[in-house]
Amino acid sequence: MRKRADTRDHLWISCLQRGYFLMCNMTFEETSGENSTERMDSVAKALEEVLSSALPQGCITVGVYEAAKSLNVDPDNVVLCLLATDEEQVEDVALQIHFTLIQAFCCENDINILRVSNMRRLAEILGGVKPGGEPMDMHCVLVTNPQLTTWKDPALSKVNLFCRDSRILDQWVPIINLPD
Repeated sequence: MRKRADTRDHLWISCLQRGYFLMCNMTFEETSGENSTERMDSVAKALEEVLSSALPQGCITVGVYEAAKSLNVDPDNVVLCLLATDEEQVEDVALQIHFTLIQAFCCENDINILRVSNMRRLAEILGGVKPGGEPMDMHCVLVTNPQLTTWKDPALSKVNLFCRDSRILDQWVPIINLPD
């Protein structure tokens, strides 16, 4: 029985390494034709606005472990999930498994998801250092509603519309490149 489980585990990891179980890696630019670069830039700027306005309100959760805890406790309060990697981390199987589980949970709970490239820029926006100088885990960032209100932000609406339009094109996890 264990030999069969080992084979299944090996097959699962092999498939993950090849990207068979990961969401579509095409960018919106590759699927939408004209004006897509302008739209991508517009959505990237809107995302920066969302993050910049959510941060002082305490509506940001940073880190894979912290995000998983937050999703478990109150998924209805999460309005956006960002999954970020750099080029060298794309091959990290453990990180991709975490991403796959988070993506599945977000899809199940109707939470919009974006893949973000340029982790350095993401860290700049969010002040990527913990008190004491230790760098934060920027691989997963959740944006939540403020405590007593529902968040009505035009930038968030633009990002959510982009996510919805991407799903219509069967791209469940669109990729945004944050400009330098």
